[in-house]
Amino acid sequence: MNERLKTAKGRYWKAQLRCVGTLLMLWFLVSFGAGILLRDWLDVNFPSVGSAPFGFWMAQQGSIIVFVILLIVYAGWMARIEARLDEEGGSR
Repeated sequence: MNERLKTAKGRYWKAQLRCVGTLLMLWFLVSFGAGILLRDWLDVNFPSVGSAPFGFWMAQQGSIIVFVILLIVYAGWMARIEARLDEEGGSR
């Protein structure tokens, strides 16, 4: 394997791990923070969703919705990473 190919693969995996790590941290913060730590505060300071208090709703549905949004963000982010590395002439 030539040196240029090694560095291109290294850049790809470093960027990919940064992407996944960032998105997993966001998902953790939303699901743990909004669902557990801030649930009571959200119940008091935000309007109800249907008949459920907002904190309860975020614990049950909000983290799932955020997960789906993060999947879409992941697809776009990885497409940009791959396009940038393809422009640079790197191979995955």
